Amino acid sequence: MFTGIITDIGTVEQTEMRGDLHVRIATSYDPAGIDLGASIACDGCCLTVTDRGSQGGQNWFDVTISAESIDKTTAGTWAPGRRLNLERALKVGDELGGHIVSGHVDGLAEVMAVEDEGESTRVTLRAPIALARFIAPKGSVALNGTSLTVNDVDHCDFGINFIPHTKEQTTWGNVAVGDQINLEIDTLARYVARLADMQDKT
Repeated sequence: MFTGIITDIGTVEQTEMRGDLHVRIATSYDPAGIDLGASIACDGCCLTVTDRGSQGGQNWFDVTISAESIDKTTAGTWAPGRRLNLERALKVGDELGGHIVSGHVDGLAEVMAVEDEGESTRVTLRAPIALARFIAPKGSVALNGTSLTVNDVDHCDFGINFIPHTKEQTTWGNVAVGDQINLEIDTLARYVARLADMQDKT
């Protein structure tokens, strides 16, 4: 489990397709504090650490990404130099500053518009029609692993406001129209919709 509060921005160093996609990610995390098999959310994708270390003063960890994850996320487009929002798995006693995030991406949203409003940036995204029903004004979504509050919804389109702090501490400062974004809907919204469906059938 994660909270959607980004704690580091990593950089893809190497990618290699050999059966599955193997990726090395540079990080500021101390590799001595990362267990093999630990989970790290990379742009919202919960991935398992297969190796870690430090070389030339640069810390890194390796992950393996399956075909299913490549199909459902942006991972298939990751290339050396790509910056990724990183979050370590939630520990018992940690502050829950965002919302409960599983790291299981539901699908891809597309950035439709980017507009500066004062110091903040307003971003409009379009969700797949199958996921749009789970997105509501003032509800939560995880976008590239970042816990965010939905401002408004218009059919499949929804708006997010990014304050300067979020833009500085995540990759959202470089967002552009046409970007594909990993989208995870709120777990609570999923169960509420499921309950409503069951009631409609009774």
